[in-house]
Amino acid sequence: MTLDQLQSELLELSPQEKAQAIQLLVASLGGTWLGIEQHPDVMGGDACIRQTRIPVWLLVSLRQQGATEAFLLEDYPELTAADLTNAWLYASTHGVAIAAAIQRQADA
Repeated sequence: MTLDQLQSELLELSPQEKAQAIQLLVASLGGTWLGIEQHPDVMGGDACIRQTRIPVWLLVSLRQQGATEAFLLEDYPELTAADLTNAWLYASTHGVAIAAAIQRQADA
């Protein structure tokens, strides 16, 4: 895809989708993900929701098993809807790492 093609598609996005695209681009440039933290000494270095020990791979796994966002927010009261949005965005750009983490847990 060329930049010209991308530009026309970006202009067709809703304001919310444009904001998400901007967040994705900024995060990918800086290597930081809003609301997502990784520390070697927390959950084996897996990406977690900010200031928690809830790994992104766990949320993705639960979602794959049919958990709704409403269920996740109820089951994990420290999470917000923004946390889930950040987790899905992170997972969409780190699919290989998320899949590997899910597989590691299945093998354990």
